[in-house]
Amino acid sequence: MKRYVIQRLLMAVPLLMAISFVCFVFINMIPSNPAEVALRVQQTPIITEETVAEMEEMLGLNKPFLVRYFHWVLGCLKGDFGISYVNPARTVAGELARSLPATLQLAAASFVIVTVLSIPIGFLCAVYKDGWFDKLMRGIIFITTAMPAYWAGLLLMWGISVKLGLLPTNGNGTWKHMILPSFTVALSYISTYIRLIRNNMLENMKQDYVLYANVRGLPQRSILVKHILKNSMHTCIVAMGMSIPQLIAGTIVVENVFSWPGLGTLCISSIFNRDLPIIQAYVLLIGVLFVVFNLVFDILQTVSDPRLRKED
Repeated sequence: MKRYVIQRLLMAVPLLMAISFVCFVFINMIPSNPAEVALRVQQTPIITEETVAEMEEMLGLNKPFLVRYFHWVLGCLKGDFGISYVNPARTVAGELARSLPATLQLAAASFVIVTVLSIPIGFLCAVYKDGWFDKLMRGIIFITTAMPAYWAGLLLMWGISVKLGLLPTNGNGTWKHMILPSFTVALSYISTYIRLIRNNMLENMKQDYVLYANVRGLPQRSILVKHILKNSMHTCIVAMGMSIPQLIAGTIVVENVFSWPGLGTLCISSIFNRDLPIIQAYVLLIGVLFVVFNLVFDILQTVSDPRLRKED
């Protein structure tokens, strides 16, 4: 087990380096000159070659590509992602720290909704296979899976907020502001995990240990919950763990629909303003989150499932 954990940690290091390099390369492939963008954003009245050269020297853009990359990586390791082009008085790390709590709050609420709804619904769909409840849920799953998040958010906003006046349409501040955006983010993931739990349970119902449990006369509820559901959840651990960074990344559209002041809103405004350091740091942050959560929940699945456990 220790050997497996060490191997996974060692594999994560070159993967993180590759993500940072690809992120740096793609941002630097943008055709516009970052120095000119910074000057325009700062509303410089006259942009000349001299002012562009001065800005390039100030931002370190006159250095070779690999030198700039390694300086950026070393700065990221220290928590220094550069300065914002829109407001040079603010650092990128400060902008991310200002917006991150709102995004984490929204992602946490969405994850709770996904967990609370998908597990019991998937369980009931498997127990009452091909019944009216199972058919109804499969129809809803088909619709919600095909529906884009922004469209679902607009429909919820129109029906619940505009027509019924039950919840606010945008902003944050109270728990009521969080209901619609968090449910919108969670909607597609609920459908995915309902289907995943249902299929895993139906597959486990065919296993020999279920037959032996019935022969021993164990209560049906105990067989379903303590054996079938428990074994079915093992394969969902990594998927649910990966949904956490997906929830954080998936808020980018929903936050703008509901005017939620998080990382998604910051990223979209940075794209419009050509604030390249913030875009670069955002992409790197999401990539790192995917690698870290994949690593953590992969190890947790190995620990929790004896069939995957490796002895030293």
